[in-house]
Formats: sequence, structure tokens, C-alpha cells
Amino acid sequence: MPTDLNPYGGVFGGWLMCQLALGAASFVTRRTGLKALVVGATDFAFPGAMVVGDELNVYARIERVGRTSMTIATRGVGRARASEAHTDVASGQFTFVVLDGEDRPCAIADALGTNVA
Repeated sequence: MPTDLNPYGGVFGGWLMCQLALGAASFVTRRTGLKALVVGATDFAFPGAMVVGDELNVYARIERVGRTSMTIATRGVGRARASEAHTDVASGQFTFVVLDGEDRPCAIADALGTNVA
């Protein structure tokens, strides 16, 4: 959307960070079955640019599993609307704490009864 663009017509890095966070949160929730709350975000890079109409694909992988937290590495890959060419446009890491039904941090292994990694 035009409100997601910088003055030069490219997509704001903040919008890309938000999309990476949404993808990473979905990944943690699918893996654990628990709510996931972002508590940290680091190591962002924006090696390419996107414009309105480009498609964004978000890829996520587990970097670390702690007692109540998971760190997820993300990568955003853009594809121009009328092309099959792909470009890396963003990457970063997010740390999530997982929450139980009462919104308290809970042990990942205890909640699942298994190893998540």
C-alpha cells in the first residue's frame, strides 16, 4: 500500500520487519501450539528492494530453543509481479517467549512433552 512506501517508492524496512515477525510468530505457534510473544529482534539486513505489487515470501528456521523461548532466523524473498526472478530483501532474528493459557511464560518441553528442535 502507498502508506507502506518510503519517499523513494520502495517498501519501508519497518513493514518488511513486521512481515518477518508475523511469519516467525506463526512458525513458533505451529511448532509449539502455544502463544508466541516477541521479546527481541536483532541482526536485520535489507539487501534488496521491493516495490508495490511485489510478492513477499517469508522463510523461518529455529536457531535456538531455550526453556521458555525460541530464537527464529527469518529471510524475506521478493518476487516482482510479472517475473520469476527472486531477490533477498530482508533478514533478521526474533526471540519469542511462549505463553500458557493464562498468558504466563511456560516451559516449551513441558508443554509439548517432547523436544521441539
